[in-house]
Amino acid sequence: MTARLTSALALGAGAMLVQAAAVADVKIGFLGGFTGPIESLVPPIYEGAKLAASHVNDQGGVLGGQTLAVPSGDTTCADATAAANAGDRLVNTENVLGIVGALCSGATISAANNAAIPGGVVVVSPASTSPALTTMEDRDLVFRTTPSDAYQGAVMARLLMSKGIDNVAITYVNNDYGKGFADSLDAAFKSVGGTVSAKEAHEDKKADYRSELGSLASSGAGTLVVLAYGDGSGQTIIRQALEGGDFNKFVGGDGMVGDALVEAIGGDRLEGMISTRPGTPEIPGADKFSMAAEKAGLDPKAPYAAQAYDAAFLLALAIEKNGKAERAGLNAALRDVASAPGEVVMPGEWSKAAELIRAGKDVNYEGAAGSHEFDDAGDVAGVIVEMMVKDGKFMEVGIAM
Repeated sequence: MTARLTSALALGAGAMLVQAAAVADVKIGFLGGFTGPIESLVPPIYEGAKLAASHVNDQGGVLGGQTLAVPSGDTTCADATAAANAGDRLVNTENVLGIVGALCSGATISAANNAAIPGGVVVVSPASTSPALTTMEDRDLVFRTTPSDAYQGAVMARLLMSKGIDNVAITYVNNDYGKGFADSLDAAFKSVGGTVSAKEAHEDKKADYRSELGSLASSGAGTLVVLAYGDGSGQTIIRQALEGGDFNKFVGGDGMVGDALVEAIGGDRLEGMISTRPGTPEIPGADKFSMAAEKAGLDPKAPYAAQAYDAAFLLALAIEKNGKAERAGLNAALRDVASAPGEVVMPGEWSKAAELIRAGKDVNYEGAAGSHEFDDAGDVAGVIVEMMVKDGKFMEVGIAM
């Protein structure tokens, strides 16, 4: 009798384990600077990724009904070790199949090199714009749904010249993002006839940038281009430039676009400040995302929210295409679902996409922020929009050409 009871218990335990395995979450991680110089920008980006996961889960889940979970990790944006540790936890403890992120370019590079690439995990960044990502030795595992600063720098150069700004000084945060953007802008601005009177790096997290500002102001440039972060060094530099009378005209890159910056400095003092950031083209997918985001209480215009939605939705499609909760083959599946030919699916159309994939048909995701036809380096084309401070907040002016 004891033997029969033991056997029955063992069979029951085995059945419970099988059932638990059948309903286990499928995980894609999210890496972002929840603390640090971009912390005010991160929440809507994370919400964009989670919105994609909710669309998947509300329409049947992945791989026959499994829940798509999105655990997160804090890279701090500015600390490569923190980014590596956060990536390691997602890859080796959470056992994610893919990662949305990181956001800051240096964080993405660190997390990828130290955790994702060794672990065979696909990374899709919605916000890392440094040209350094293009040349990474990444085993075809690092992708992004936002254009490189090699493109954004050229667009900013043309935008400045169109506004009669032909002599600038550039200060940039001394990391992969800042240097890549500054070098691109420097070359592009000179190529269209502009003058870069000074270009100097600065370190993040300093309390005083008055020495750097004095050097930049002595160049004679009338406009200061700040390629940094609005919750970090960029905010301090603008405040101290205004206090010291070094500059009163500023241009920012995408890392500076955030209402927290305007609130901290004062809308009246920044009125008319222009910036650029990757934006959303006028495509059907953008309209679908906007409606879904507004319904969920998410601002569809929040920087990088649409790109994060696309990164998460693409990873879910790749998992479904791959047909198993495994990392191997996910990069090839990602390229398949992002590219023509195939039946077009758009944001929110998970059940349609899953049915097509299960029927053995090709799908082509046309997203919230673009078509995302990945090139050999995992880069995408995109659009850059002009932003301007008006009435106390950054407002989108239109696509910058």
